[in-house]
Amino acid sequence: MQRLLVALLAALDAVIAAAVGLATLLAPLTVLWVLAFGLAADWGALWPVSGTLWRFSHGVPLDVVLPAQLLSNLAIPAEAARFALSVPPLAILLFTLLFAARSGRRAASSGAWAVGVASGAGVFAAIAAVVTFSARSEVLRDAHWAGVVIPTAVYAAGLLVGAIRYAWAEGDGGVVDRVHDIVDGWNEWSPVPAESVRGAAVVVTVLAGAGALGVAAMTLLRGGEVISLFEAARVDVLGAVMLTLGHLAYLPTLVVWSASWFAGPGFALGTGTAVSPAGTQLGVLPGIPVLGLVPENSSIWMLVSVLVPIAAGALAGWMIRSRLVWEGQGEELWPRTAITAGVAALSAGMAALAAVLASGSIGPGRLAEAGPAPGPFALAVGVEVLIGCGILMLTPRHRDELAEERTDRWRAEMAALDD
Repeated sequence: MQRLLVALLAALDAVIAAAVGLATLLAPLTVLWVLAFGLAADWGALWPVSGTLWRFSHGVPLDVVLPAQLLSNLAIPAEAARFALSVPPLAILLFTLLFAARSGRRAASSGAWAVGVASGAGVFAAIAAVVTFSARSEVLRDAHWAGVVIPTAVYAAGLLVGAIRYAWAEGDGGVVDRVHDIVDGWNEWSPVPAESVRGAAVVVTVLAGAGALGVAAMTLLRGGEVISLFEAARVDVLGAVMLTLGHLAYLPTLVVWSASWFAGPGFALGTGTAVSPAGTQLGVLPGIPVLGLVPENSSIWMLVSVLVPIAAGALAGWMIRSRLVWEGQGEELWPRTAITAGVAALSAGMAALAAVLASGSIGPGRLAEAGPAPGPFALAVGVEVLIGCGILMLTPRHRDELAEERTDRWRAEMAALDD
């Protein structure tokens, strides 16, 4: 009965996650539909657009095909009639991922995480299939397989991360415990996997925070440019609200771009363009208000920003080393070297994944290249984190650190004797 209950709860979580994402898109679009076209509007086009945008928000690339009448009315050149759109607003994807991690953790705490993961992923895949095959747009097109596989992969990844993290820490009485026992038998090498993941999580958190602070700082410094672009768009109140909601949905995407800027490689806003601490080279940009945050020029002094990933690695190294000292481990050099390399490699992998999700095409022609390049971003983060983490992890142990370790052990022995 318990496994059936876990499966049902995981299925309910999948339904809620998909419903919230769809409602987030349907609600503002419904208001726009009513105010723009009235109650007598053709409601049949609302669901295809909403469903397509839901898939796009989970990373499914779109092929935009503008109708001939629109090209004629807006005097758009024929070569811009069809283009790819593959830089998604990551807010809904992030919500789906975090909600799935919560569901996976709850399934693991119930002692049947494999059943919960299978049930949740299966139900979410079924919902994605229904949305994909029922919500098709003639203007915004995507591949059927991508509409099902990519959103399901996002949800399944969140389920697995949440479930395995809890099972590793608390035990599951199954395969995770068996793997944990094998790793515990590695003696001095046993902390390597867990501490590498923990250090990479610290690095990712610090880089995300730095990216968010960078976006906030540019909002304060260049908010006037954003307002000017809003005014140039000549939209009414409803249009301004819709643009603002769209910008908020793209906020996590902008955070990834900002983190890439801090790491050094920066990002592109068109073929042959670059926005990085070393310099800014931009051509003509579309009049999207949020692009007003992009700095017009850079200074060589901005290269000091690469200290942020180094500091993130140093913080991860300090936290890992303090934990190892507390647990009486990490005395050997080579296990600490492996942890340092693991933190750098996992951080680089997360940077590459974030860059893949936050880069692609945002329009026709030269706008087919936008966002950070995964390779340079991952390489920069990996090297910088390796330096910072290596400084804290590989330096010889200070006598104060050894004295603190001896004191902690003595206190633990005295507490054991008292018991």
